[in-house]
Amino acid sequence: MFKRKIPQSNDIHLLREALSTADAVLIGAGAGLSTSAGFVYTGERFDTYFQDFAKTYHFNDMYSGGFYPYNTLEEHWAYWSRYIYINRYMDAPKPVYNKLYELVQDKDYFVLTTNVDHCFQKAGFDTHKLFYTQGDYGLFQCSEPCHTATYENKDTICKMVESQGYVIDENGMLTLPEGIIPKMTIPSELIPHCPKCGKPMSMNLRSDHTFVEDEGWHRAAERYADFLRRHRNTKILFFEAAVGFNTPTIIKYSFWRMAYEWKDAIYACLNAGEAYAPDEIKNKSICMNGDIGQILNQLKK
Repeated sequence: MFKRKIPQSNDIHLLREALSTADAVLIGAGAGLSTSAGFVYTGERFDTYFQDFAKTYHFNDMYSGGFYPYNTLEEHWAYWSRYIYINRYMDAPKPVYNKLYELVQDKDYFVLTTNVDHCFQKAGFDTHKLFYTQGDYGLFQCSEPCHTATYENKDTICKMVESQGYVIDENGMLTLPEGIIPKMTIPSELIPHCPKCGKPMSMNLRSDHTFVEDEGWHRAAERYADFLRRHRNTKILFFEAAVGFNTPTIIKYSFWRMAYEWKDAIYACLNAGEAYAPDEIKNKSICMNGDIGQILNQLKK
């Protein structure tokens, strides 16, 4: 049984050397990476886009609003369209993903992530080297689901937010013209319905048993498995980027296991306050506590 321990190595030089000498880099990315990039779900961003919903329903963060049981689908999609647009179609405020890409772009890399915000693609990562295990804010699926296809949602989401009074400017930013009070509903004709059975659509997010693993999901899973097969006996760096303990089995525990079993593997854990490694792999681990954006800055120097 693995035991959690904080290794005493906090040396940026060790991490830089591990990156430069690795034959391959497997990035495991969690929500903290997007948080460092400025995709926060409270504070100014929440107040800017959801003040009306917050005053009406008394929640204080985007996650709570996403789970609120709205009375109508018109109101549900008014909230979710804003949520999706700012967290999927607007750029992250800080270039943290870009810095990570610059560090690995010339390496044989692959990304395993639980994030659903498309930030890797925007930063230039090869889409064929990404496995989004938990879905994508940019996709609809049947809520039933009656079939396993997913559907791009950008055009519909844009129409939804614009119907509430918002304007999408030339830079893709969502703004509210002066004097305009945003609507908290959308027109009924914009509510997405399944083209097969007619039931309402939902987001392609792994929140319960209805999550759809479409063809793209399975192709990405196969590419991930192939990456692991090809690099089992090479010098590989398991680069865990801001992964917490909400869903540790997907990235953290699998990285621990492979780092333990694979002879030439090195495990790096970058996290603000949770940079742990088990005793069994502490001699091949580099753990750094701190904001991952700041650590990436140090790595580039």
